[in-house]
Amino acid sequence: MRHVFGPVPSRRLGLSLGIDLLVPKTCTMDCIYCECGPTTDCRIERDSFVDPAVVLDELSAFLADGPRLDFVTISGSGEPTLSSDLGRIIDGIRRMTDARVAVLTNGGLVTDPAVRSELAKADVIVPSLDAVSPEAFERVNRPHTSLHPEAIVEGLVALRREFSGEIWLETVIVAGINDSDDEIALIAEAVRRIRPDRVQVNTVVRPPAVAGTEAVSSERLAEIATALGPTAEVIAQPAGGAQRRVDGAEQLVYDMAARRPVTVQDVASAVGISLAESAKLLGTMTDAGVLEVVRHGGMLYHSAMARKGEGK
Repeated sequence: MRHVFGPVPSRRLGLSLGIDLLVPKTCTMDCIYCECGPTTDCRIERDSFVDPAVVLDELSAFLADGPRLDFVTISGSGEPTLSSDLGRIIDGIRRMTDARVAVLTNGGLVTDPAVRSELAKADVIVPSLDAVSPEAFERVNRPHTSLHPEAIVEGLVALRREFSGEIWLETVIVAGINDSDDEIALIAEAVRRIRPDRVQVNTVVRPPAVAGTEAVSSERLAEIATALGPTAEVIAQPAGGAQRRVDGAEQLVYDMAARRPVTVQDVASAVGISLAESAKLLGTMTDAGVLEVVRHGGMLYHSAMARKGEGK
């Protein structure tokens, strides 16, 4: 499958099947912490990047024999609101499964009423707001030149007014860039205006797009969560895993690792195997030149190597 991946054990969404509507890496921003790597096509113009019928056929094939899902999550290799097929895909998902639908977005296009209308078809919208001051916004998110943090906040306020589902606002904190008391105070004021159901405080966990992008301490994350109000929480590591062992484990692992670096724990949860079996599987795929090992933050991650005949 080219557009459906997982199921992935998510820190926020339980057992989540991912849907990718983009060509890597198409985004409205080039965030320094992004685990999907640098943006190669930074744009704000929406387009149809994949065939919606193919995406929905892949989803139907998975659901025929897949584990029970908590969510179907539209995310993947870039900014999903750039896809002009977003609303159609959400409608199609709803016809196929009773799993909840989530959309992960950087929030850059919520200023567009058409985008907000399509997002409102989901059950949960998870927009990012990493900075409010223009200086921190530029350093952390490296946005398209047409994007401005004040306008994004206004767009999120409008989304809250128009959307009856849940909004889980995420803020990713990077050491030395958007972790100051002044910046957190600006984000806190934006949170009060947006009124999300949850605020999820995160930091750099997986290998980032820009080397040297550093996490903040767990103590500082806790302080920031307190400053952002009673709905704020520090995101925990995933618990539990898939409900059955997934066939075609190597293909699943490759698909996961092609989108984001994975750990032994990630693979064990997604495939439904023990940590020892997961380590052995990753070792075999690394020895075969399918995966490469990346060390970050004292942990080992595995990323997919490009297959022969495929571009980087």
